Amino acid sequence: MRIGIIGAGNIGGNLTRRLTALGHEVYVANSRGPHTLTALAEETGATPVRAEEAARGAEVVVVAVPLKNVPDLPPGLLDEAAGNVAVIDTGNYYPRERDGRIAEIEEGLTESRWTERHLGHPVVKAFNGTYAQDILDRPRPGGHPERIALPVAGDDEAAKKTVRDLIGELGFDTVDAGGLDDSWRQQPGTPVYGLRAGVEEVARALAEASPERPGEFRGQR
Repeated sequence: MRIGIIGAGNIGGNLTRRLTALGHEVYVANSRGPHTLTALAEETGATPVRAEEAARGAEVVVVAVPLKNVPDLPPGLLDEAAGNVAVIDTGNYYPRERDGRIAEIEEGLTESRWTERHLGHPVVKAFNGTYAQDILDRPRPGGHPERIALPVAGDDEAAKKTVRDLIGELGFDTVDAGGLDDSWRQQPGTPVYGLRAGVEEVARALAEASPERPGEFRGQR
């Protein structure tokens, strides 16, 4: 597939490494410009581009930028993507460490719904609680006892299937975490966040989540 990755930090960079290794055509962008991605491009064979070009013709777009930077993404970012593009949001709200207070999220809007509204396109929440190094180190074949599962939330069932199939290709199982308004179950501070476990344990952790955001993940007034 043609895949655009916006954000070349830990998650975006390691997804670039794995997806190119699997034979996908990857276009990667960051906020500092293509010239800063030369080393990653030489390592992986991915094509470095500007953010506004990363989604052009893409069947999957990964948005892996800090949450506070989502409103700064180019307008019309997804206008030239494939008609059935699946957009993966990997983001998390860290109000005290990085993002500052975002009123809509503090009032109960899920992080990915907030991102979706800024992008103007449905998103699928995935990889947000995944350790970046695990993308490289922990892929396992289907049925392997050490294969870990990732929660995936979203409203568009076709897009969600695309994302779940891609995650399976990367070497991980998935658990359907419901619609985007249910994605609070995998936000920071929940039992599934950072959990390295199989399908049954991940499903159990999602069920045990509380909608009350822990204090350390709430912004200060």
